[in-house]
Amino acid sequence: MNSFGHIFRITSFGESHGAGLGVVVDGCPAGLKLDLEAIQHELDRRKPGQNPLTTQRKESDTFELLSGMAGAVTTGAPLAFLVRNEDQKSADYDHIEHVFRPSHADYGWFAKYGLRDHRGGGRSSARETLARVIGGAVAKQLLQTACGLQIEAWVHAIHTLELPNWPASLLLETQAQQWTRCPDANLAQQMADAIENARQAGDSLGGVIGCRIQHVPPGLGAPVFDKVHALLGHAVLSINAVKGIEFGSGFEGSRLKGSEHNDEFYMEGERVRTRTNHSGGMQGGISNGEDILFKTAFKPTSTIMQDQRSVDTAGNEAIAKGKGRHDPCVVPRAVPIVEAMAALVMADLWLRSKADRI
Repeated sequence: MNSFGHIFRITSFGESHGAGLGVVVDGCPAGLKLDLEAIQHELDRRKPGQNPLTTQRKESDTFELLSGMAGAVTTGAPLAFLVRNEDQKSADYDHIEHVFRPSHADYGWFAKYGLRDHRGGGRSSARETLARVIGGAVAKQLLQTACGLQIEAWVHAIHTLELPNWPASLLLETQAQQWTRCPDANLAQQMADAIENARQAGDSLGGVIGCRIQHVPPGLGAPVFDKVHALLGHAVLSINAVKGIEFGSGFEGSRLKGSEHNDEFYMEGERVRTRTNHSGGMQGGISNGEDILFKTAFKPTSTIMQDQRSVDTAGNEAIAKGKGRHDPCVVPRAVPIVEAMAALVMADLWLRSKADRI
């Protein structure tokens, strides 16, 4: 399926080495004043070639808005966006036309469809995520306008380098902070050095992105299948290279006793608050009004500049050679993608909540 969401719904299309990629955003209410420059800013945060630590494929990732607005506001009709590919070099992939790359989607796609687009992975390429970022940028503006909800993510870890706590500030003042998206200046420089060392060695690194959803209305989500964390898990785990997600205290919480882990309630004026937030802003799958907190793990980039053993489409042993332009670490560029998927979930939940009671 190429669609995500119920009321607020996106459908993405296009391939990494086709004419372009895009997204149709359906269910956005009419009358939303949409800041198109803010949407482009989100794409710029994700685009390739933005600094020496990323793939050097050069794409402006400038979008065209095809429908859904009259003047500066949405009409309620589907919003359609298109981003044209400008720097695809399909010949870079000729050497793996008949060879499955280790840890890529190549073999699974071939087993499912009986063929595959070897040029950058086709639909399985992370380039598809630009469609999610556009949809998420619209969702962010809807949420900010409707209820003041805000979403911010950052790089929490690269390889073995990790922030010790949830950061209080996400200011990115130094060049290393801006390149790595890590708010700790000293750690950001260490991360930048580690990524560059991996690139020079023809290798790659993974890491962890943290995300904080603020000003969340209590009562979003449903207690059975559509728990907030279940939907966020679905959304985030659909991102390329994501291998795990944890909420609040996560796996560390399993080492606590109930007396240590339970989030006790108290009143602050007319608002119900919790003394801790081990649950990550949810109980019973429903938001409690506290910040929703989660971390998500990304594997090391599968394409490395080293020869690896594999097989070809005829079942013969083969060598998959590492060539082309690839990120030695995808984590910094994935920060706006994580924010986008969280925004899509929360926008859909907010709209669905309008039907929860008379």
